Amino acid sequence: MGGTESQGATANERGSGRLKGRTILILMAAVALIGLGDAVYLTVEHLAGRTARCTILTGCSTVLSSEYAKFGSIPLAGIGALAYFAVFGLATLAAFGYTAARRLLLPLTLTMFGVTLWLLYLQAFVIRAFCEYCLLSAGSTLILTLLALLLGRRRT
Repeated sequence: MGGTESQGATANERGSGRLKGRTILILMAAVALIGLGDAVYLTVEHLAGRTARCTILTGCSTVLSSEYAKFGSIPLAGIGALAYFAVFGLATLAAFGYTAARRLLLPLTLTMFGVTLWLLYLQAFVIRAFCEYCLLSAGSTLILTLLALLLGRRRT
C-alpha cells in the first residue's frame, strides 16, 4: 500500500514537471509571436520603401537605413521573422511532445541571442543610435533564450 502511494506521488510529480515544461513552451511560442509581429512589420516597411517611425526613441530611421539593416539585399528583419517563426513552430511542436523540436530550441535561441548582441553593439558603438523596434526584438530574444535555458534544465 505504501508503495502505491509513493508511485502515485512520483507520477504526479512527473505530470507536474511536464506541465511546467509545456508552460515554458507556450510562453516561448507567445514571445516568438511578439518578435514575429515586430520583424514582419519592419520587413514590410523596408520592402515598401518606408522607414518605421520611432514613438519613444529618435534613432529608428538612422538604424533602419544603415548598411547593417540588410544582409546583402535581404532585410535583416526578414531573417529575424524567419527565426521567430521557427521558434514559434518548434515550441508549438515541442508542446505537443515532439522531442526533436524541443532539442532545436536552445541552439536556435542561442544563435539569435548572439546575433542580437552583435546588433546591439552596432547600435551602441557604430551607428550610435537605437531603434525601439530593434530593442523590442532584443528583449524578445533575451526572454526566449532564458526560457530555452530554463527548459534545457528540465528533464521532463
